[in-house]
Amino acid sequence: MNRPRAARGLLSVLLLLLAAMPSCNRGVDPVVALEPVDVVTGWYDSGLVEGNMNKLVPSITLKLRNKSGAPLRSVQINAIFKRVNEPEMWGEHYGWAVQRDALAPGAATRELVMRSGLGYTGDEPRLQMLKNREFVDAKVEIFLKRGSRVWAKLAEFPIERQLLTQ
Repeated sequence: MNRPRAARGLLSVLLLLLAAMPSCNRGVDPVVALEPVDVVTGWYDSGLVEGNMNKLVPSITLKLRNKSGAPLRSVQINAIFKRVNEPEMWGEHYGWAVQRDALAPGAATRELVMRSGLGYTGDEPRLQMLKNREFVDAKVEIFLKRGSRVWAKLAEFPIERQLLTQ
């Protein structure tokens, strides 16, 4: 007659053990676990638009290093581009920073290249566009998220006034 009680006790112990097991660290906060490395910002030469107009868009390239002691997977990234001193978003780039394959402790992601779809167009040479007195500098804010968590800000970088071709 004690079988159901013993089965419930065993089930309770198994559930506690399962809850204590790390399942690729569902609870690891990606903003705490990941740090940006090898960061390069600038203005990407997006080619010609509208016939003969040069187009430059803000760009950031970086890797994210797992500084935690646990593997990490399924992290989304969003780069929000803004003009300096303007609160509204100017453009964004959304994607996966870490996909399903776990990023081991101490390892870094592949190079992540994120660019805004919006930028500056002009008929002057690209380098002169960067020196134009009407040119407004930009910045990029990097946000991360895992699963159903809310987006959390990882870092912010100024977009350097340098021409990028890659």
